[in-house]
Amino acid sequence: MTKDEIEPLFTRADGSYLCARWGRPLAPVVFGVEDATLATFKGALEAVCQMAGHEIAETDPELGANLMVFFFRDWQELLGVPNLDRLIEGLAPLVDRLEAAEANQYRVFRFDEAGAIRASFVFLKMDDQLSAVPAETLALSQVVQTMLLWSDTAFRDRSALGQLGDGRVVLRPEIAALIRAAYDPVMPAVAQDPSHALRLAARLAAAPPPA
Repeated sequence: MTKDEIEPLFTRADGSYLCARWGRPLAPVVFGVEDATLATFKGALEAVCQMAGHEIAETDPELGANLMVFFFRDWQELLGVPNLDRLIEGLAPLVDRLEAAEANQYRVFRFDEAGAIRASFVFLKMDDQLSAVPAETLALSQVVQTMLLWSDTAFRDRSALGQLGDGRVVLRPEIAALIRAAYDPVMPAVAQDPSHALRLAARLAAAPPPA
């Protein structure tokens, strides 16, 4: 990928550039799914973290769990989750906005003092559209969109996932390489200057081809 292809993925609708990665190991917890779906989600998370060279932990010493994923049928269900309003400021107005927009997914990020991701909350309303998506595809899509702070317009025109000839859905190779480059220890955990996209492109160009 070139700088001109990478930059829009981290350029928000207001024109600002922002790319951030996790600054700590991920400690996930998933609510509202059966064990099989839970295993699928954790499998996708492990695969993407291994690819990125990032760690997964049983618990976060500060938060306990720092990646919380909620599956539900109605946005109003969130208002009944104990203490969620303490974690998500303005939860009730947010629920009203998401209902009005007929949204079926939403992600909230929290950042540490350096600007790296310290926590993320993923909300998935399982309407007819999301319910029709295979669990493996949904899990991989959500993990990819949580690994980095992408632009609010990223993947609007083209998914981060692709389909192989045998029907399997996988992460597009160029997006996988981009995530690996963003997690390279020599790269900053957070960047707000578009020149960061040029550095990512340089790392992609220098990376060896996948085996």
